Amino acid sequence: MTGLHDTATDMLAARDLIARRGGRPVFAGLSFSLSSGGALRLAGRNGGGKTTLLRILAGLGRAEAGTVEWNGEPVADDCEAHAMRVGWLGHADALKVALTARENLESALRVAGRPTDGVPAALEALGLTRLAELPAGWLSSGQRRRVALARVLASGAPLWLLDEPTVGLDAASVAALEGAIADHRSAGGMVIAATHTALDLGDGADSLDPAAHGGATAGAAA
Repeated sequence: MTGLHDTATDMLAARDLIARRGGRPVFAGLSFSLSSGGALRLAGRNGGGKTTLLRILAGLGRAEAGTVEWNGEPVADDCEAHAMRVGWLGHADALKVALTARENLESALRVAGRPTDGVPAALEALGLTRLAELPAGWLSSGQRRRVALARVLASGAPLWLLDEPTVGLDAASVAALEGAIADHRSAGGMVIAATHTALDLGDGADSLDPAAHGGATAGAAA
């Protein structure tokens, strides 16, 4: 996809992050770093802080303490610049049912101030080309999930943050996503994914259980 750096110089770092929910610790003292071309799987049980961590990394949530840095600079110092680095996939597909798959991608990218030239390749990568002109409301849940993923692919963002990306996907679609992740990493992109499935993030992917850092209690929010 477009927008990635040509050299492997970028680094994302989380330093001593602390998050609480309802007064209970979700995680504490959580630190890691990820370089260009790297991948990280967020593992662990439901309620273990995976979504909370992804939202903090995306700038959509705040940690109680600690910092998230990009190339040594706190991302909070320039939230707008960090938003342009992030390709975000949450639990919701966030599609407008009256717009076609292609129109959904183009509209979301324009609102975010991103170019739309990566849309055709993103649709093709996830097997959506023949569905591109169908309204999103006509698509199955798995097809809508692929459109939401295509939005990430087309964004040109170097950092993909994916929360349960394989929900509703069949085996062929999961394989297509794995191929897209491999291509993104080979171009210098980074991927952090929270998933309970056997999604292959590729060689050298690390794993992190947020609840192992401070220990989210059973029943705490993810």
